[in-house]
Amino acid sequence: MQALRRIVLPITAAAFVAATAIGAPNVHAAADCPGAGQSAVQVGAVSGAVEGLTVDARGRAYATDLVSGHIVRIDAPGAPAVVIATVPSGGAGALAWTRDGKLLVGYGADARVVIGDLARTAGIIEVDPDTGAVTPFASGLSAANGMDVAADGTVYATNDFGNLVGRVSPNGAVQADWASLPSANGAVLDADDEYLYVSRTFVNPGVSRIPTANPGAPQSLLDLSGADTLGTPDGLTLDSQNRPVVPFNLSGRVVRIDSPGQYCVLGTAAPSTSVLTYGRGTTGFSAGRLFAATFTGAIYEIPGGFDSTARTAP
Repeated sequence: MQALRRIVLPITAAAFVAATAIGAPNVHAAADCPGAGQSAVQVGAVSGAVEGLTVDARGRAYATDLVSGHIVRIDAPGAPAVVIATVPSGGAGALAWTRDGKLLVGYGADARVVIGDLARTAGIIEVDPDTGAVTPFASGLSAANGMDVAADGTVYATNDFGNLVGRVSPNGAVQADWASLPSANGAVLDADDEYLYVSRTFVNPGVSRIPTANPGAPQSLLDLSGADTLGTPDGLTLDSQNRPVVPFNLSGRVVRIDSPGQYCVLGTAAPSTSVLTYGRGTTGFSAGRLFAATFTGAIYEIPGGFDSTARTAP
C-alpha cells in the first residue's frame, strides 16, 4: 500500500509469528548491482495513487488508482492514461492476468484492509482490456493489495494491514485464510508456481516466500528491521532468474535480492514508490524493461533493472 495510507491509517497487524525455514540475517546498506545505478526515466503519469501496475502482451501498461477506483491504460511510454473501467466499491488494488488475457483487478484496498481479516469485504473483478467490460470474479477476501495467477488459474491475494493471504481456486472457490503472514504485500509466483513471493511491509519488514504446497511454512529471504531506514518493501516482482526485485517505498530505491540476506541496488525511482513490473511484448512497455509506479501517479523505467528475458507474468 502507498505512503498516504501508511500515514493516515493505524497499524493494527499482529506481531510477526509465522515460522521461517530460512534464517535471513539482517542486512546493511547495499551497493549498486553490477552494471546498474543509472537514473530513472519517467515514462508515464496517472492522476491518482497507483496501487497496481502491469503490462499486456501488446506492451500496453495498466495501473489502478487507489482513491478513485479507476483502472487506466497507457498505450505506450509518454502516452496519456485513459480510464477503461472502475472497481465496484472503491480501493482499486492489485492487477494480474487470466490465462485467456483478461485483466484481474483487486478492490477493497482502502481503509477496509485494517479489518479485512474479519470483514472480508474485498474481491476481484475481471476486466476486458480492450472494451473495459467488467465481470465479477471473486469476493470474500481480506484484501487484494498483491495478486498473481498460477498456471492452473489459481489466484493468490494479500493484505498488507492484515494477516491473511487468500486463494481463489480455478473453480471459483474462495479460501480467504489459505495462509497467514502478517503484513504480506505484493504477490508474485515463481516460474514453476512453487513459491509465492511477498514483501512484509509493516510487521518485521522484509521479503518472504510461501511454499504453495505448504503455506504454513513461509521462508524469510530478507530481514530489514533496524537495517534500512529508507523505507520498507512494497509491491515486488521477479526477474528471469526468480530473484525478487523490490521497491523500498519511502526512498524509491529498487533492489534485487541475490541470496538470503544479500541485496544490491538497481536504481531509484521516486519517493513513495509502490509497485514494480517488468514489461511484455516487443513494443511500448516492452519485455525486459523494468517499470516502477508511485503513490503520486508517476511511472518510471529503471534502466539498471533491464533483463532481456524478464517479463510480466502472463
